[in-house]
Amino acid sequence: MTAANPFYTPELQGPYELYSLGRFELEEGGVFDDLQLAVSTFGTLNVVKDNAILIVTWFSGTHQAWADSYIGEGRALDPEKYFIIVVNQIGNGLSTSPNNIGGELAGPAFPKVRISDDVRAQRQLLEQEWGITKLFAVVGGSMGAQQTWEWAVRYPDFVERAAALAGTAQNTPHDFLFTNTLIDAITSDPGFQEGHYTSHTEVEAGLRRHAEIWSVMGFCTDFWKTEFWRTIAPEGSDWTFEEFSDNFLGTLFASMDPNVLLTMAWKWQRADVARNTDGDLAAALGRVTARFLDMPISTDMFFPPADAAAEVELCPAAELKVIDSICGHFGLFAFERSYLEQVDDNLRELFAS
Repeated sequence: MTAANPFYTPELQGPYELYSLGRFELEEGGVFDDLQLAVSTFGTLNVVKDNAILIVTWFSGTHQAWADSYIGEGRALDPEKYFIIVVNQIGNGLSTSPNNIGGELAGPAFPKVRISDDVRAQRQLLEQEWGITKLFAVVGGSMGAQQTWEWAVRYPDFVERAAALAGTAQNTPHDFLFTNTLIDAITSDPGFQEGHYTSHTEVEAGLRRHAEIWSVMGFCTDFWKTEFWRTIAPEGSDWTFEEFSDNFLGTLFASMDPNVLLTMAWKWQRADVARNTDGDLAAALGRVTARFLDMPISTDMFFPPADAAAEVELCPAAELKVIDSICGHFGLFAFERSYLEQVDDNLRELFAS
């Protein structure tokens, strides 16, 4: 069992509740005796239960990223109008994960989890806890977008609207290879010990290498060339771009649990809605009946707009809305007001339909 990590606490991630789903069988053959999902809710479910919006989380992220930047009164995701349910994906450090499960499934023995497992668990949660049988909308970014696509394909009658930010329905070979480098950065650290470390601090070198790769691919060239990063650095700091990378992303990822990141990375690599239709992507995307907004970020280097556009071509229910940002994939962190305005405008249009 690894040492307690303060990164995965309500003090740092904001309040949440744990909901038990009991015994849960995974598609790869693993079994949780008691799967628990960490959930944060905003607003109130109305009497007819037609105002529920499900939000799903991205790689390394938790519900707090959505609470901090996307949810609020007067915003598109307005808790005065909607009952907003943010569910942390399995393996993200808050829901059942390698760092908190204990016993024989702890650490590197944690079973393989797929995007489809998350979506099945989320549906069980909605029906079990709130009696929700139809969602006003599903929204997610990056790995959350992968879950959003899976929702729309797997349960078309359950989803009325969907919005996917910076993520695809079927992961690409290029993206798979990129994720391999993130995995290798961690596992090549001698302190990793094949996942049997006693504290994430023993793998700090690997976690910081992991962060360096994110600095290259998570941001785009213009983010660095224009020195936009200076607008994010603490006021008065005299950092170089290398110091910004190390102090911002390096410190962030060095705070996380390696086995947690590896669990999510494996899942991310294998996201594919075509598993629902014997490998036929067009058939899978043709099952979508929800009004679907696909919102890639203009400068994203591993979920590029071209990949999103190719999938929208196969999905009659989907519409492409490219979000302009200088921040690459990490535009998701909402550093730019203009980014948030575009997302809100698109979501308002979707919700009004």
